[in-house]
Amino acid sequence: MTGRDRGWRKSSYSMQNGECLELRDAGGAVFVRDSKWGGVAPLAFGSAAWRAFVVLARERA
Repeated sequence: MTGRDRGWRKSSYSMQNGECLELRDAGGAVFVRDSKWGGVAPLAFGSAAWRAFVVLARERA
């Protein structure tokens, strides 16, 4: 694992071919990146916005 990859977690829905979303909790923010687009900056969400998204996603799953 490189320093660039430290702290990232793969989605539990990741494909075996390596295409997945990865998350990193950085205290007050949650970063989301697509593993196949390594050179693209991750999206950043505030912790409250991320929690609201997770609650909504669980309700609609």
